[in-house]
Amino acid sequence: MKWEKKDIAPEQVKDIAAKYGCDLLTSSVLARRGFCTGDSIKFFLEDDIRYLRNPFGLPGMEDAVERVLAAKEEGEKVLIFGDGDVDGITGTALLTEYLTGLGMDISWRIPTGDESYGLSIAAVEEFAAADGTLIITVDCGISRVAEVKRANELSVDVIVTDHHEPQDELPEALTIINPKLKDSAYPFRDLSGCGVAFKLASALRFAQKSELYGQPVCLLNTRPVNEAWIIEIAKLRNLAVIDTLTETIMPGMVRISETRLPAFLEGQQILVWDAPLQKRVMAKLFGAGVEVGMLDIAPEIGKAIPQAAGKGLLRIKELSKIARYSEKELTELDVFVNLFTSFVRNREKLGGPEENADLQLAALGTIADIMPLLDENRIIVRKGLESLQTKPRPGISDLLHKLDLAGRRFDAKDISWKLCPTINAARRMGSPEKAAALFFEKDPLVRDRLAGELVAMNDNRKILEEEVWAIAEPMAFKSLGEYDEKLAMVYGEEINKGFTGLMAQRIVKRFNVPGVAIFFNGDIYTGSLRSARGYNVCALLEQCADLFIDSGGHQAAGGFSMDKANWDAFMERLKIVACALEFKEGEEESILIDAELPPDYLTPEIFKLVDRFEPYGKENGPLTFMAKKLIIKDINFIGKQESKHLKMTIDTGKHKWPALYWGAADRVVNKEFGLEDRVDIAFNLSRDWFKGIETPQMMITDLRRSNS
Repeated sequence: MKWEKKDIAPEQVKDIAAKYGCDLLTSSVLARRGFCTGDSIKFFLEDDIRYLRNPFGLPGMEDAVERVLAAKEEGEKVLIFGDGDVDGITGTALLTEYLTGLGMDISWRIPTGDESYGLSIAAVEEFAAADGTLIITVDCGISRVAEVKRANELSVDVIVTDHHEPQDELPEALTIINPKLKDSAYPFRDLSGCGVAFKLASALRFAQKSELYGQPVCLLNTRPVNEAWIIEIAKLRNLAVIDTLTETIMPGMVRISETRLPAFLEGQQILVWDAPLQKRVMAKLFGAGVEVGMLDIAPEIGKAIPQAAGKGLLRIKELSKIARYSEKELTELDVFVNLFTSFVRNREKLGGPEENADLQLAALGTIADIMPLLDENRIIVRKGLESLQTKPRPGISDLLHKLDLAGRRFDAKDISWKLCPTINAARRMGSPEKAAALFFEKDPLVRDRLAGELVAMNDNRKILEEEVWAIAEPMAFKSLGEYDEKLAMVYGEEINKGFTGLMAQRIVKRFNVPGVAIFFNGDIYTGSLRSARGYNVCALLEQCADLFIDSGGHQAAGGFSMDKANWDAFMERLKIVACALEFKEGEEESILIDAELPPDYLTPEIFKLVDRFEPYGKENGPLTFMAKKLIIKDINFIGKQESKHLKMTIDTGKHKWPALYWGAADRVVNKEFGLEDRVDIAFNLSRDWFKGIETPQMMITDLRRSNS
C-alpha cells in the first residue's frame, strides 16, 4: 500500500496561517486537502451560524415565503408532503412544527406501505377533496410533473422544496426551491432535502421577525481617490445584495441629475455610516443646495456591536473576522454590508433556540443522505450535533437513550452508524409512518414505546438484510458477465422493497462496480442504483428515462419505477449502457497522508486538530497521519469467531496509545512485525467509549518496520 503525502509550499502554509489566524499544522492540512480559499477555509475554522448562506439566495425563496404567509393570513389548509427516509421525515417534521407554531392549519404525509416515492396523484386529490389549497413538498417533487399538473387542475398550489437532480422537464409548480436548478446562483448546491426545508423555515423566520423583509435598503458610502471621490452603493433585499452602483465624481464637474444616482436611489431608504461626513462630501461634489435624504445607522450599530462604536469603516475592517475570508480586497462598502447584516441578525435575534432545534433535524438529514460535509453543511452538522448533545429534541432524545448515545460525546459517524439506520429501519420494514410519528408525538410514554419499536425494527432489519443478501450475492456475481464486468444487478420479489438501496450498496462494496437492485411488485418494478468508481448514476437514469414511470437521484445514488411491460427493453438497454461505461484504471491503493507528526505531537492534545476538522464524512474523510519509529509495546489477537484483528499498544515516547489494526493478524503470524519493533504507522485517531469512560485510540491503516 502506497503512502502519499502531497507536497505543499512552506510559503503557502505560512500565508494561510497568517491570514486566517490558525496554527501551522492546521494550515498545512488545509493546504494539503486543497482548501486554500477564504470561502472554503471559513467553514473549517468558524462555527457560528451567521456564516450560513442567506436563504434568500436560493431560487424561488421569496415567492415561497409570500405564498406561505398568504396561506397563514387566509387560514388555508396546508399539506407538508415528504419522503419516508430520514432526510424526508426530518424535513417534514421541521416545516410542520414551524408552520404549526405560526398558528397555521397544517397536516403532513409521507408515502407508506406500497406507495411509491414522492408526491402521488391520490395524495393530491385527497387533499383537494378536503379543501386543501397549498402543498409543500420536502425532499421530493422535482420530478413529479403529472402530479403537480393535477394539483393545478384542482386549484391547489404546490411549492417544491427538493435537492435531487432536476430533469429537463420541471413541474409547473408555483415555485421550486432547489440549489441544483440550472439557473440557480446559490453558491452551494449540496444541501440535503431537510437542509432546503431548514432554509425555507429560516427565510420565514426572518420574514416574521424583521420589518426589513421584502424592503430594499441602500447602503451608501463615499471615499476619496486622487482628486475625485467614489460613491459606492449596495442595494439589499432580505439582507442579500441584489444590485450595486459605483460612480467616480470630480467635485463641481457634474450635477447630480447627470449621474445614475437619482434613478438608483429613487424611493429607497438610504443608510450611511457617519452622516455628517457623507453630507459634507455630497455638498462638495454637487453643491450645498443638494440634499440626499440619509439615515446615520452608525450610532445604532455601535450600541449593538460595541467594538464598532466610534470607529471608521477602515478601522472596523481591520477588526472584522468576516473580512479575513474575502478573496478580494474589501472596500469600506463591503465592510458596511457585513456590519449591517450582523447588526440585523443580532437585533432580530435570528439563530436562537428555535433555530438550534431545527439544526438538529437538518444535521440528521445531511448525515443520513450522505451529503458532502463541506461548505455550510459543516456548520449545519456541527451546530446540529452540538444542540443534540446539550438539549436533544423529543423523539430523538428517546432514541439516543435506547442506543446508549445519551449523556456522552458523539460525532457524525455515531449518528450515521447508529441513529440514522434505526430511523430508516421503519421505511425498510414497510412502516415509515412509525418513524415519522416519533418526531410528532407529544406523549413521553408513547415516544418511549415508538423508540423501542424502531430499535427492534432495526435489529430485525439486520437479520432480514443478511437473508436477502444471501439470495442477492450469487445473482449479482452471475450478472457481472452479462454486463461486461462493469455493472451488477439483482431483481425479483425476494429483493424486499425497503432493501433495494442496501442491496445496491452491498453490490458496490462487494464487486466495486455500480449496483442495481430491483423489487418486483405486481406490474410495477421499483429499483435503486448506487455508484462505484466515480460513475454518475444519473447518466444511466437519463439513458433509460423513456422506460421509467419516474426516476431521480444524485450522482452517487438514484431510484426509479417502471411498468413490468418495459422490463425486457430495460434489460437490453442496460447491456448497451454497461458496455459503454468507463472507469479510471485502478492503481495501487494509496493512503493520502494529511500530516506527518513527530512523536512529541502524539499526545491527547492532538485531538484539538482532529476535532477542528470534524464533522467527517463524504468529501471530508478522517484526518490520516503518519509517524515514524514508534515502538510496539503490546499485541493481542481479537475477533469473535477467529482472531483476525489486532489490539496493540504503541509507545510514542510521551504517551502510550491503545491501537486497533483490523484484519492484520496474519501479518504478525507471518512475522512482518512484532513486540518491541520500531515501526512507521499510518493512522486515524478516534475515541472509544466504554462504560462511560472515553479513551483516545489509534486506528491503524497501515504499518511497516522503520527503515524497511
